[in-house]
Formats: sequence, C-alpha cells, structure tokens
Amino acid sequence: MRAVIQRVKEAKIEVDGNVVGSIDKGLLVFQGVGKDDTEKDVEFTADKLVNLRIFPDENKKMNLSVLDVGGAILLVSQFTLYGDCRKGRRPSFDLAGEPQEAKRLYEKTIETIRQKGAPVETGVFAAHMDVSSVNDGPVTFLLDSKKTF
Repeated sequence: MRAVIQRVKEAKIEVDGNVVGSIDKGLLVFQGVGKDDTEKDVEFTADKLVNLRIFPDENKKMNLSVLDVGGAILLVSQFTLYGDCRKGRRPSFDLAGEPQEAKRLYEKTIETIRQKGAPVETGVFAAHMDVSSVNDGPVTFLLDSKKTF
C-alpha cells in the first residue's frame, strides 16, 4: 500500500461540483492499493497515519500526531500511485490492485483509522475528483507498506 501524506491547513474534494469530503487542520492522504496488499498493509498504513508525528509542538519541532492536534484525515483513493513510468511513455498499472479488492481495502482503511480515534473524510472511490488543499509547510511524506525509501 502506498500513500502520499500532506500536512494541510484545509482540504476538500468535489465530485461533479459537490463537496463530498472536507477537513480543516489535518492530513490529506492519497492512498494506492497494490495487487499484493492485504489487511496487514491496512493496519500498518492506518497506524502510521494516526500516529505519525509531523505536526509542530510548542517548540516548532515535528512531535505531534494528527490525534494530538485534534485534526482529521481526508483519504483519497488513487490507483495511479502504482503507475510505473520507467519504461515507455505511458505508465503501466500492472502492480495496482484490482478495483473490487482495492475498494474493500480502502474502505477497511477508513474503518481502521476511525477505530483508532481519528475523524476521516473521503472522496468517492473510482470517481473523477477535484482535490484542493492549503498545504502547511509544505510537509509531504511518502509511505509504502512494502519497502523503505
């Protein structure tokens, strides 16, 4: 499972001109599900998202989690995180999860984050979405449940 994590002051998702998810302070997370991902990857990712200490404390050190600051998570499904651009001119999506299983694991991630105490807003799985945000920092991290960078 892959994720791009952005610390934001606010973020929202629109589908067909209607806001379907929005947060104030928190994390905008683009999540991609790979074809070999399981619920173990869901647990790893959800735990990282709610506990990653990337918000500033009183000394301006990244020392607080989204839970610590009372923030929320806006989780966006994005299969293109598994696009392989190394060969040719068009990305290959051979490593992306099949839509039905990817949707199940995406929904399981939402449920797991909520169980861990963080509010979650979402986009619409497989829809064309307009995503807007005000990045805070900017602070952006890459997360992959299968490897380190």
